[in-house]
Amino acid sequence: MRHPKLIIAGTGLAALAAALTATAAAATGGTYASYSTAGHSATAATVRTVSATVAGKTETILVNSGGLPLYFYRPDTAAKSLVTGGVAALWPALTSAAPTAAGATGKLTVVNDAHGQQVAYNGHLLYTFASDRAGQVTGQGVQNFFVATPGLAPLASSTAPAGMVPAAPSAHGYGY
Repeated sequence: MRHPKLIIAGTGLAALAAALTATAAAATGGTYASYSTAGHSATAATVRTVSATVAGKTETILVNSGGLPLYFYRPDTAAKSLVTGGVAALWPALTSAAPTAAGATGKLTVVNDAHGQQVAYNGHLLYTFASDRAGQVTGQGVQNFFVATPGLAPLASSTAPAGMVPAAPSAHGYGY
C-alpha cells in the first residue's frame, strides 16, 4: 500500500507539471511545437535527430530513442548536474552506460553523477521533460531548460569559475 504522503507529493508534481505546460504554451503563444520523424528509421540510438517546429521555426533537434525531445539545463556544468529534487522529477536525466547517436555529429559522453550514468552531448547534460510526448516540444525555455540541437556549442569539461554562468543560447533560444 502506498504511503499517503507519497501519493499527495506525486499529485502535487503532476499539478506542477500541468501548470508548467500551460506556462510554456502561454510563452510560445499557446502553440506547442511539433516535429516529424519522416526520413528517420526507427533506431535504438540513445540520441537521434528529427525535424521539429519550435516557436514557429523548423529546426533539427535531438530526441531520445523514444522520440522525446532532449533539453539541456543552462546552469549545469560539463561535470555536474544542478538538477535536483522536484525539478529532477519533472526533468528526468537521460542515462545510458554506452550511448549511441544517429544523425548527430557532436560528442556523446557519460558523466557519473547523482542521476547515474548521465548522457552529455558536447558537454551539455541531457534531460527529457515530464510533460512532453513524442511529437511535442513543450519545455523550451521552461525553468532554464532549452532544446538540444546538433549544433549545440561544446561546453568546456571543467566547471565554470565562481560567478560565471555557461553561455546563454542564441536569441532563438535553441542553444546555437
